[in-house]
Amino acid sequence: MEFISKELDNYCNNHTSPECEILSALNHETHTSVLNPRMISGNLQGQFLTMISRMLQAKCILEIGTYTGYSAICLAKGLPADGVIHTIDVNEELEDMTTRYFKKAGFEHQIVQHIGDASQIIPNLDLEIDLAFIDADKKNYPLYFDLLIDKIKPGGWIIADNVLWSGKIIEELDPSDKATKALLEYNKKVQDHPAVENLLLPLRDGLMICRKKGNQ
Repeated sequence: MEFISKELDNYCNNHTSPECEILSALNHETHTSVLNPRMISGNLQGQFLTMISRMLQAKCILEIGTYTGYSAICLAKGLPADGVIHTIDVNEELEDMTTRYFKKAGFEHQIVQHIGDASQIIPNLDLEIDLAFIDADKKNYPLYFDLLIDKIKPGGWIIADNVLWSGKIIEELDPSDKATKALLEYNKKVQDHPAVENLLLPLRDGLMICRKKGNQ
């Protein structure tokens, strides 16, 4: 499902700051060399992540789902000088590529990579998180929220990608479709959770943005 016309999407992209040279190169290499290039954030969402990171002045960001590193670089661009982003991915085959681009972007000292199962890694991270970005295996989104919520600082944020899932979340559910079922559960969990306030934003494939109540 396309949420806006291609013409409007092009207009939005044409009126958004363009990709920097490094992100453009990463985008190109991802599309020519890596499976499932549609998983990359792209410029529109990437600029959004940079602006959110910059507005929050987040000193500790946790990303679940590194892929080829595009979104991690976008988030890192908004970090203050003493800020750090921890990014987790299960695919060790992409680590050399992500490391190479993190160095090209000048963020190798601010991006910490973790390779493995996020559900096993997160509980062992001693972090107070200002911002978390979830963009990984959809069936574990509800679990990731449960693992993150106590590590998020009061006033901190969680952003989850793909929560509209190409419109499948409003179609009749196929009982065998575990990804859509998990995303429906995630959206309801966030909507009903007493500790957060939230906004479902129809940017690209849907971003669920929630803020942990506490600091005003």
